[in-house]
Amino acid sequence: MRIAYSVETVRAAEQKLMARLPEGTLMQRAAAGLAVACAQLLGRVYGSRVVLLVGSGDNGGDALYAGARLARRGAAVTAVLLAPERTHEGGLAALVRAGGRTVAPDAAEEPVLRADLVLDGIVGIGGKGGLRPDAARLAALAGDSRGVVVAVDLPSGVEADSGEVRGAAVRADVTVTFGVHKPGLLIDPAREYAGAVRLVDIGLGEGGEGGELPDEPALEALQHVDVARLLPVPGAESDKYRRGVVGIAAGSGRYPGAAVLAVAGALRGGAGAVRYVGPAADAVIARFPEALVSDGGPRKAGRVQAWVVGPGAGDDAGTVAEVVTAEVPVLIDADGLRLADPDAVRARRAPTLMTPHAGEAAALLGVAREEVEGARLDSVRELAGRYGATVLLKGSTTLVADSGGGAVRVNPTGTGWLATAGSGDVLSGLAGSLLASGLSAFDAGSVGAYLHGLAGRLAADGAPVGAHDVAEAVRVAWRDVRD
Repeated sequence: MRIAYSVETVRAAEQKLMARLPEGTLMQRAAAGLAVACAQLLGRVYGSRVVLLVGSGDNGGDALYAGARLARRGAAVTAVLLAPERTHEGGLAALVRAGGRTVAPDAAEEPVLRADLVLDGIVGIGGKGGLRPDAARLAALAGDSRGVVVAVDLPSGVEADSGEVRGAAVRADVTVTFGVHKPGLLIDPAREYAGAVRLVDIGLGEGGEGGELPDEPALEALQHVDVARLLPVPGAESDKYRRGVVGIAAGSGRYPGAAVLAVAGALRGGAGAVRYVGPAADAVIARFPEALVSDGGPRKAGRVQAWVVGPGAGDDAGTVAEVVTAEVPVLIDADGLRLADPDAVRARRAPTLMTPHAGEAAALLGVAREEVEGARLDSVRELAGRYGATVLLKGSTTLVADSGGGAVRVNPTGTGWLATAGSGDVLSGLAGSLLASGLSAFDAGSVGAYLHGLAGRLAADGAPVGAHDVAEAVRVAWRDVRD
């Protein structure tokens, strides 16, 4: 599992580790790993042109020491000093001894534009808000450079804890981060500024000298092995009821396809049976004869272990209200999020999983969509706490937060091609089926998002797909995870 820690936690762990090591050891470890990564990106170090964008903090020191290592290997290294009087003294001295040179920001244009590699050491993990004008100009120059742009620990201008970008920021091709991942490296909009992320071990992680990191991170991302461990697998004594039965209350006369797609996702999610209630029964049976249909409403549908309600429901508030009062886990999506009574959701004793996209989350929070998209981590936590539910916030980086707090999960799979009508209906059915099979709301949402994102990648393979293609590819994704 990939994990990320807050700035406060990282700094506390670093301080405890530094107290037991010779002075400067941690910075030298970071600089060594950074220099190796840069050398690999350059391919040939000797004769290459490297420009360092250097701020006043330790981040700038890391860049200077790494630049000194590259200069000793024959690179022509130029450091652009944003605050000469506050530049890291040891790092600057090391660069000068190695043959590097320094220039002022107003002389940076030519070296930056001609560089083979630009190293961003302007602002460290404690930076807040966008870059100041001089730094913003350098960030823009780096974006115009022909060379690869490498960020030191985190792209300057993005916020490490929240993933927010509140102004000008460096867009890196690669970010070399130290010790552990920071949340902003895994969450949009900051994630898209980070490029490919490389982690350098400096002794903070599990097995290192530090041992000071807490058991619970701020953020975690499942990997194949984690998902494989959570997937429901039927045993020799299993029957369809022991495997779980999921109820789907979805669709309307206007949106019958939502019901079909939710059932499609549910049939591939591991439950033993799918019960459908709603006005799209004919469309569901025509596509999936194995579905169990009922026209008597949720209470008369028969035994289920979990419900999915809301996709394509239109204005059917009665069905949504009926499902919300059920004493089994419930997934609420799409129209169900708009129609469900907030007090009724908060009063539920069984687990609840809400799956809004940014627009729906904004409506639930009473804010503009842009606020949610710019502060996804804070938004998903706020929703989970406000509704007493597990919340899966869909988007370019899907996040899952539990109502009790703790680590938020970020989904590492997916593709832009999943931004297609009906894709969310498939996810709802899939995650609802996992709920019925016995997974917690937190795990069902996380595993569902992972499989859905992987299925999207496999189905698309670089080309447009429809939601039905994604549903069909869930089985392939499942096998890929299990292999």
